[in-house]
Amino acid sequence: MNPVIENMKKRRSIRSYESKPVPKELLRVLIEVANDAPSAMNTQPWRFVVVENQEFQRKMVEIVKPKALEIFNALKESNPERHEIVMRRFAELPDPIYYSAPAIIFVIGSNARAADSCNLACENIILAAESLGLGSCYVRMGSLIADDPEMRQALDLNNDELLFGPILIGYAREIPAPPPKNAPVVKWI
Repeated sequence: MNPVIENMKKRRSIRSYESKPVPKELLRVLIEVANDAPSAMNTQPWRFVVVENQEFQRKMVEIVKPKALEIFNALKESNPERHEIVMRRFAELPDPIYYSAPAIIFVIGSNARAADSCNLACENIILAAESLGLGSCYVRMGSLIADDPEMRQALDLNNDELLFGPILIGYAREIPAPPPKNAPVVKWI
């Protein structure tokens, strides 16, 4: 099989990380490949913030956890099975948002029109992490820190900038089995 396609197929969202730090050289590679992502008219409407400081991550969890619980509680009636899984994570894990990942990469887009380009940068990070032997997970819920003035200041977020990701990066403690996938729906013309 083609090694790029094999890399895509074996990649999993990792939610359990070893505590060892990710070398800065590898994080720099991830940022470089994100910066090489395609963007509309080559605008490159992104910048990056890498969070490695564990105390700062704890603050992020404190801010996001109540907001996430509020959102997940809405699943109680519409998707009780999913709600139960999430509530179990919140009860068992000290960090059910960022999963105590050693590094967190935020892709910061210049405005809402940057979304497609920034998501391509995120995908480059995720695929490159897999090829470097690192685990990753895109956790949209973690971007709820953007509502907090202290966090906006720490990330140097301007009023029209948006957070994409965050993308958790670290060495996988365990790799989950592949989830079942539906067959693609395709119309050939």
